[in-house]
Amino acid sequence: MTTPGIPNDYCLSTTCFGTRLATIQDQIFAAVGMGFRRIELGLAAAPAAMDGLLESQRETGMVIPSLLAGCRDTLNGNMAVDHLGSLNDELRERALSSVRRHMRLARTWGCRTLVVRGSAVEDAKSVAKAANLKERLEERDEDEAPNLLHEDVCAFVEEVAQKSQAQVEVFCRSLHTLMQEEPEICVALEPGREVDDLFGFDTVGWVLDDLSSRRLAYWHDVGHIHARESLGLPAQGKWLEAYGERMRGIHLQDAAEDHTEMPVGIGEVDFQLLKEYVPEGAERVVEIGSRHGRAEILSSVQFLVDHGF
Repeated sequence: MTTPGIPNDYCLSTTCFGTRLATIQDQIFAAVGMGFRRIELGLAAAPAAMDGLLESQRETGMVIPSLLAGCRDTLNGNMAVDHLGSLNDELRERALSSVRRHMRLARTWGCRTLVVRGSAVEDAKSVAKAANLKERLEERDEDEAPNLLHEDVCAFVEEVAQKSQAQVEVFCRSLHTLMQEEPEICVALEPGREVDDLFGFDTVGWVLDDLSSRRLAYWHDVGHIHARESLGLPAQGKWLEAYGERMRGIHLQDAAEDHTEMPVGIGEVDFQLLKEYVPEGAERVVEIGSRHGRAEILSSVQFLVDHGF
């Protein structure tokens, strides 16, 4: 299955290439050379030039099932999409404009799923508390009991969920507007990694229930959830049990404690558990860090094949 040129059934995120390949044409041909016939347009510090994408698709038969929303807001340097739930009208409008562009491009390229990953919490006190927690997590020593720190993290995440309901409502209205404008595109909501992200376990459920549309789905990120789990937050199994039936796709990577985007099979993730919950039709996207190369991508695919995923 991992012999160059022999097709596999997985999707490869362009995030895996980082800045190694400067054009989408190069990325597509590199993916084909590793046996992929499906590619996700992921995020990168320096986005690839998209010229020639349609020609490359026609030549290789490459399918683009999903696109990750995300580009820098030129005014503040943040990810524009992070502000879909902003209470600031200007920030929210720029976010809407950014996602509209992504949706139009997705339609042009035959892509039917836009993945929206995380969102920024705006409450100043919550942002300050999150910074303090991150500092404690980074500098924790043997004298600080892990359980006590985990309790503080869980209490903070619950507090954020309660204080951010106004933002969640605005986010839902933004998504409703976008889905009305682009009825052919499915939006898949992926939880964020950080403790001060708007979308924790409960909040994701609120959004899915509030909009209750077949064109709004859940997208699971193995690394993000593992990192949150290592802080005492809900584990993979709880997320999969709660939202597995609405899963549109999954980002596959391995993780260990707070290290993510590792090649599949070398970390702590229970892929047998994932196998039990991931729906048959869900998109399976290999997304490992760009510090890893071709050998690690192929070994990840081989591990997944060997374990019947």
